[in-house]
Amino acid sequence: MAILLDAQQLTASFGARPLFEGVSFTVEDQERIGLIGPNGAGKSTLLRILADAASPDSGSIARRRGLRVALLDQTPRFADGATVGDAIAEGIGGVPDSPDAHEQERQVLAMLALDAAGGGIGPDTPVTSLSGGWKKRVAIGRALARRPDLLLLDEPTNHLDVEGIEWLEALLSRRGGAFATIVVTHDRLFLQRVTTRILELDRRNPGGLLSVSGDYAAYVRLKAETMHAQERREVVLRNTLRRETEWLRRGAAARTTKQQARIARAGTLGEEVAELERRNQTRTAALDFAAAEARPRRLIEARGIAKGYDGRTIFEGVDLRLGPGVRVGLLGPNGCGKSTLIRVLLGEEAPSAGTVVRADGLQVAYFQQSREALDPARTLADTLCPDGDHVSFRGARVHVRGYLERFLFAPEQMQMQVGKLSGGEQSRLLLAQLMLHEAQLLVLDEPTNDLDLPTLAVLEESLTGFDGAVLLVTHDRYFLDQVATTILAFDTRDARDTRPGGSGGVIPFASLGQWEAWRAEAAAAERAAATATAMAAAATPPSPSSDAPAATSGGRKKLGYKEQREYDGLEETLARAEAALREARADSERPEHASDHAKLVALLAAVDERQAEVDRLYARWAELEAKLAGG
Repeated sequence: MAILLDAQQLTASFGARPLFEGVSFTVEDQERIGLIGPNGAGKSTLLRILADAASPDSGSIARRRGLRVALLDQTPRFADGATVGDAIAEGIGGVPDSPDAHEQERQVLAMLALDAAGGGIGPDTPVTSLSGGWKKRVAIGRALARRPDLLLLDEPTNHLDVEGIEWLEALLSRRGGAFATIVVTHDRLFLQRVTTRILELDRRNPGGLLSVSGDYAAYVRLKAETMHAQERREVVLRNTLRRETEWLRRGAAARTTKQQARIARAGTLGEEVAELERRNQTRTAALDFAAAEARPRRLIEARGIAKGYDGRTIFEGVDLRLGPGVRVGLLGPNGCGKSTLIRVLLGEEAPSAGTVVRADGLQVAYFQQSREALDPARTLADTLCPDGDHVSFRGARVHVRGYLERFLFAPEQMQMQVGKLSGGEQSRLLLAQLMLHEAQLLVLDEPTNDLDLPTLAVLEESLTGFDGAVLLVTHDRYFLDQVATTILAFDTRDARDTRPGGSGGVIPFASLGQWEAWRAEAAAAERAAATATAMAAAATPPSPSSDAPAATSGGRKKLGYKEQREYDGLEETLARAEAALREARADSERPEHASDHAKLVALLAAVDERQAEVDRLYARWAELEAKLAGG
């Protein structure tokens, strides 16, 4: 593989706070790299340095001549009044009216899967009217329109719903051979399905960086082995240092060269033990939700509830009982009605039908994904404790500094303005606020955004050990599967579908795997129905019309001999092509290929070739159909 970029001894800091030091690595063509690390490690800063949008304090980067780099920021920005088409054109650059630019814009717009929005979004749609998820899609399209050799993505899954995340997974997997990718994300399932290499940026790693070839599972295995080896070495060196220190304390003569070398060795051992101790320390946030003492067996019970606006049904027929130990995850695309359901359950809105019964004096703690509740100008200490220097936690007075240290905030950050915190640090601060309130019910709306992997693991444990009930909205599929005891999935396959469950249905599932299997079966059934409809339309002559051009009997034109033979065999040819595509995809997803980069690239290229052939055959079918119809 050709090297696109070679970074050597990069060092960067944020103000007086060091981020990373002496980091070195290379990026090769077609690699899909997942960049992970604790909050505040400098991942976003490193991406900006690689994109030449920021400069390191020291170190160098050698880039391949003519290397094109595109960066997707965590919060994309667009020009005032920009439309979707304007954003894509900005990425293309060059001569906007050239045929090549128009064709490239058409390809990018098709790639964004705008049809998934039900026809409501197009090139002329103002970006300001889009949801956060669709803004993120358009920003990704703008980045890809630059035809990068290296694509840098900073938290691309934030604000995307599950369908959007799966769209991005498929996009990067299909186009993985066209460019290299470095993606900062804490979505473990995304890392598992997309990446071919993991880079962990952490000052505890030797050289500040751990590089693992393979997927996220390979990283977890190697990280565990590395930490175990480091811990064993620390024990061995500590024992050696103890013996050397005892020898020195006995006052042994230090006249010979050998004895002087032994004294020097003891000093070196002490430094190495201290370094290993620092690396082996694992600091995690101490997350511990306080359940209210009174825990009725029935906190909320909904029976046959429905909600609609202006004649449009958002959901209907929902039955739900929340009690201690019940953890319900809400799953569905952005705008499907998850927040509306929560408001109805909490009594903030009345249902259009059905009943909701709530326990008297129900105590609710609500984590909202919007950080508008945080004043960016206030300090951390003032945010939690505006009228003193102690907080009340579980009935005890705790100094605000000690309380914030539970959430991995350093003493020097206590007087830092909230606006200067990273996204993950702001999320930890919101959790710190939430934990000051006792609750019978926790309502968490996207609590995982920007949290690092160790904090996510601790949050999972805290929620599964919570004595009350949990109502969870998250697009982090792994987190959802670990925490939820029940998943309520919104069925929004087609709002115009009048079949039972086709619109407004909320379906319970026991696990994420069960939901994925159901959705795969539903998608296969829809494809089969669409194919049957197309076949029936092809076999049915159009109605005669005075405006129709001259045609053969039945109002249909006659194809040439070769075209007719091609048309007659298209169905069988398509079936073979789709079978080959399924086989190629299954082969590329086998676990044994995840750590073999060269093999994986070849398999994904084969998937692309078979997908292109299926697309070509469908396009040809449509072309011949148009001829037969007189078009």
